[in-house]
Amino acid sequence: MSQVFDVVVVGNGSLGLSLGLVLARRGVRVAVLGQPHRPGAASSSAGAMIGTFGEVTTTLLKTEYGRTKLDWAYRASKLWPDWLASLSPDTDGRELFTADGTVVMLNSVGLPEIDTDNYRAIRRALGEYGERFEDLDPEDIEWLDPEPTARPLQAMFIPDEHAVNAHELLVRLDRAFTAAGGVLITQEAARIDRDGDQVTGVTLVSGDPISAGQVVLAAGAATQTILETLPDQAAMIPGLVSGYGVSALVDTVDGTSPRSVIRTPNRAFACGLHVVPRGAGQVYVGATNVISPDPRSRALVSDVLFLLDCGVRQVRRNLSRSGLRKLQVGNRPVALDGMPLLGETGVAGLWMMTGTYRDGLTLSPLLAREMAALLLGEEGTVDLQLFRPVRSPIQAFDRADIVSTTVTHMMATGYETNWSLPVDLPLTIEHYLRLAYTRIADEFDPEFTPPPELLAASRIHLSIAQSLRDYYAAGRTTVAGR
Repeated sequence: MSQVFDVVVVGNGSLGLSLGLVLARRGVRVAVLGQPHRPGAASSSAGAMIGTFGEVTTTLLKTEYGRTKLDWAYRASKLWPDWLASLSPDTDGRELFTADGTVVMLNSVGLPEIDTDNYRAIRRALGEYGERFEDLDPEDIEWLDPEPTARPLQAMFIPDEHAVNAHELLVRLDRAFTAAGGVLITQEAARIDRDGDQVTGVTLVSGDPISAGQVVLAAGAATQTILETLPDQAAMIPGLVSGYGVSALVDTVDGTSPRSVIRTPNRAFACGLHVVPRGAGQVYVGATNVISPDPRSRALVSDVLFLLDCGVRQVRRNLSRSGLRKLQVGNRPVALDGMPLLGETGVAGLWMMTGTYRDGLTLSPLLAREMAALLLGEEGTVDLQLFRPVRSPIQAFDRADIVSTTVTHMMATGYETNWSLPVDLPLTIEHYLRLAYTRIADEFDPEFTPPPELLAASRIHLSIAQSLRDYYAAGRTTVAGR
């Protein structure tokens, strides 16, 4: 017999559970689907930095799309104290915070066109929003002990940018959701069911049907598989690939940990190197973001080596003698145009809440509130229309700028991995990379160009290149039909 709900949320990460919780508290009959251990999910393996400004980049500040995302992150950050308190009936929820503020350091690793410029962008954004920060003498950064060639040149402390315990957050979201009357179904959806242009529910991998007048796809990078059960819709929506990342939980050899997050600005195609305290004697180390056609479940040896080398060389040398407690793999949802997918699709009652890349957990209280309002036919406080799922490709920069950024980031990966080359050879490499990426972009489409990380990945993954070509062809159909 089919179970019947008003809303089914496909995906039990921070976004899906947060939406389910808001709806359940509004009296909606809602179910959230997903395996309890969340294999490969971004939320469960995240450093969970609740950061608005530590993630700011020069490109973010240059466009309407980036400015919108920054503003949403800022609004979301103000919701977190009350949000955590609402999950914890016996406390104010502050015990979920694992870090007291964030130290952003600009060190001698990487390229000035990325690291230095992004460091300046963070300062500029903090000033524009009137947020507190203070400059630090790099030699006074608590706990920091890098090797001399990676010593910091500048540093600032952002006192209101914290981090939370991602595992405990998800546990409390689970409990709060069921306490509010929501139903957790510990299976994944196999397909979306519809009657004409109206969604009717989903069918689980077990074959059992779940009926609902509204279905929200919030399964992160795994959303693409279920969306493709409706091929006509999948063709008109930017496909999702994985921003696969590796993180490590480390038991420090001396039993110490920093009080604050220690991180760099965002770097080549990725978040910055970051070390997050996780209780006495334990830290979380993260730095990687690798575009993959499909979600990954296991870490590549090369990415593990890169991650640990960054942590040891740039943050604390005795991490090399510390115990590796756990390696974690997460898959961030990345749309082919790099932008979120938020709102109703071309099938009535079928919604998407994904494509948030590195911002999903930070944005979860805000997006849960706003998506719930849309589902209930109410007016929200932010306009999600900019990122509606059925759209022509969003392109924030022209082709020449995208190619230039791609080349710069590719060169930066060499410096971050400590390559040693004759001084004039990088100029030659840069020249030929520019030619190669321009040719690849020209072959995709006369006008549309993917964001830098997708352009770079398309050279390696032929399936991503084909997905881009298919999406651009469908995008031209969408434009012509208007």
